[in-house]
Amino acid sequence: MFESQRQIISNRFPAWKYLLIIAVVVLGITYAMPNLFGDDPSVQVSSTQAGQFNERTTEEIEQRLIAAGLTPKLLSFDGNQYLIRFDDVDTQLQANDLMREMFGRQAVVALNLAPATPGLLRAVGGQPMYLGLDLRGGVHFLMDVDMDAAVAGAYRRFDDEVRNLLRDERVRYQTVEYQDETLRVIFRSAEARDQGLVIINREMSNELQTRALDEGEQALVEMRLASSVIAETKRFALQQNITTLRNRINELGVAEPVIQQQGERRIVVQLPGVQDTARAKEILGATATLEFRLVDERGDAERAERTGAVPPNTQLFNFRDGRPILLQRNVIVTGESVINAQSGIDAQQGSPQVSVTLDGAGGRRMLATTRDNIGNRMAVVFIESRVETVERDGELVRERIVTRDVINAAVIRDQFANRFQITGLSSSQEAQNLALLLRAGALAAPMEIVEERTVGPSLGQDNINQGLMSVIFGFILVLIIMAWRYKAFGMIANVALTVNLVVIVAVLSLLQATLTLPGIAGIVLTVGMAVDANVLIFERIREEMKKGSIQNAIHSGYEKAFVTIADANITTLIAAIVLFSFGTGPIKGFAITLSIGIATSMFTAILLTRGLVNWRYGNKRVTKLWI
Repeated sequence: MFESQRQIISNRFPAWKYLLIIAVVVLGITYAMPNLFGDDPSVQVSSTQAGQFNERTTEEIEQRLIAAGLTPKLLSFDGNQYLIRFDDVDTQLQANDLMREMFGRQAVVALNLAPATPGLLRAVGGQPMYLGLDLRGGVHFLMDVDMDAAVAGAYRRFDDEVRNLLRDERVRYQTVEYQDETLRVIFRSAEARDQGLVIINREMSNELQTRALDEGEQALVEMRLASSVIAETKRFALQQNITTLRNRINELGVAEPVIQQQGERRIVVQLPGVQDTARAKEILGATATLEFRLVDERGDAERAERTGAVPPNTQLFNFRDGRPILLQRNVIVTGESVINAQSGIDAQQGSPQVSVTLDGAGGRRMLATTRDNIGNRMAVVFIESRVETVERDGELVRERIVTRDVINAAVIRDQFANRFQITGLSSSQEAQNLALLLRAGALAAPMEIVEERTVGPSLGQDNINQGLMSVIFGFILVLIIMAWRYKAFGMIANVALTVNLVVIVAVLSLLQATLTLPGIAGIVLTVGMAVDANVLIFERIREEMKKGSIQNAIHSGYEKAFVTIADANITTLIAAIVLFSFGTGPIKGFAITLSIGIATSMFTAILLTRGLVNWRYGNKRVTKLWI
């Protein structure tokens, strides 16, 4: 009992707690430092094909830049893209034009802001946190997905499927037409109608709801998509468009874009750091699709390209490297039928492959085609339609440009339906690129920009300056009041408050979180809560000093105030979690910084200040406290 009482009044920390405090402070300073070095204006050059860049490419880039008088600060290459850093924005813009002229459509050239973090900090994973649209400036788009077009596209797919099914079963019909979200099949007789109805229900009962009708002398079947199919079509259209947008935005070189669903048919796109609204519209507004076609093995593609004489029922295409190839006019399936695509390794040959999954209608068409074409090649055609701003007669005009590239042509080894593998790829990188194109190359439904806002860089800088000033002024006032009110203990609280801010910034940087104005508000609120905890502790110590020894007063002050501090912080943390769960955008940013601030303030206000107090007063004969 005596030993326990002696330990309580000694106020000593074990060594591991001091080591923990030191470790947290050192790590906090290390990972908060990258935010002090700013960004370098840079040009990002990304390859569109595997193995496109080599040492010769690096030499050509350096020679072109030096010849133009644009000396880069640093040129780095990670195997897939170049990052060329410059000292000022004017040089960056000139280099961007030069790289676009040099590579054309052979590479993706985009402006970027690369963190100027020293190599030593980068080596340990130090990176600055991202700045949101309201701080960095940029563009905000609200895009509406045409769900009616998505559903109409689903009906058109079933239109072809019903035609092929009735033709294979030799059921006589007059026409298949789509109108008013209804697919109607007009038969030549009631007997043919009954026979066709049985076949359609047998093959598509899970996807189509059918009804037999008689309109005058016409016998017809009316079909509507099942509600589950419509819901899945709309959900897939929205998610596919989000994935496609995310892929395209990579061309803009945006470090931390915000692309998220809003409601059942709208998508919010925020591009921090992007000021070229026209360029953003060109990329976001482009449409793309995929087609699977059989290769015409009998024709001579090089001769057709040279003479312009293309055999009947074929079309001339080119691979991305320029090689010609003849494909049949009939399209087997399009990218709208692709549900999923994943890259991997062929277990038998050990070569790269892409596993593709089609929907039900696409699978049936693929099965019918591959069954009769084993040994022939099937090509994947990537078709992109985009709007670009070009100069015509001295004026800038917007023109729609359509490109058609064959990205793969592989031999059909066996018949398959909705699941198959694409082999014959040159590298794992090419397989990953192909899988990405198959998953996200096509918009599942058209989109329209219904809202557009631009936040200028000056406004963003004003927000940064005002946000920093609010934190700095609030921080300084708190330091002054704490030092005046609580003397030496106030200075200890000020040290803890400073460490708290450093650790918050370090955690945000480690998480690569995006800092916004609401996030700054969360940090300011955290400063107040951290001070509140210290005030509770110091006031409790003052009261306990009237009852007994100073060592007991220090111990009781921390122990008795802990429950109150914990209750206050836990209730605030619950509110932050609710905000994060149900909020969007700015509200989430506020909730994240508030949650991080609560955790760090608990550490600094209780453990760090207690450690400093124990180091200064613990296990000593103290007759007076400056509190």
